[in-house]
Amino acid sequence: MSKTFDRFAGIAFLLIGLLFVIESQRISKSSYGSAVGPDIFPIGLGAVLILLSLRLLYETFRYQESAQSGEPVLYKKFLIIFVSALLYAALLEPLGYVITTFAFLLIAFQTMERGKWTKSIIIAGVFSFGVYYFFAEFLGGSLPGFPVF
Repeated sequence: MSKTFDRFAGIAFLLIGLLFVIESQRISKSSYGSAVGPDIFPIGLGAVLILLSLRLLYETFRYQESAQSGEPVLYKKFLIIFVSALLYAALLEPLGYVITTFAFLLIAFQTMERGKWTKSIIIAGVFSFGVYYFFAEFLGGSLPGFPVF
């Protein structure tokens, strides 16, 4: 990988993780007297992102010069997945969780590895419907449903 790109990505993800943790402090601490509130998941996600970005930054200082020269940087794949993530966030409410998650996963799988459409569709579909069912029906949570026309 490229040392410069990895350092830039590490710093960017570190800042995003810090933003998650800081902004999640504005969410109410608990709901309905429960010890686990809606702020726990964003705090945990931000902490994991901070730890992983620190690990990435640490690894960039351990790169050897000869090891990094052979691999090209895949900016196009990164840009496709980044734009897909932005569209996912923007379309989550209007289109619902299942449709946007399925589309995002399908785009991400095909960006990482072309072909194998059947496998990608099955995994994206099972994950989208599975998480929706588990969270909304089994745990009684709330996710954006299907669009109403």
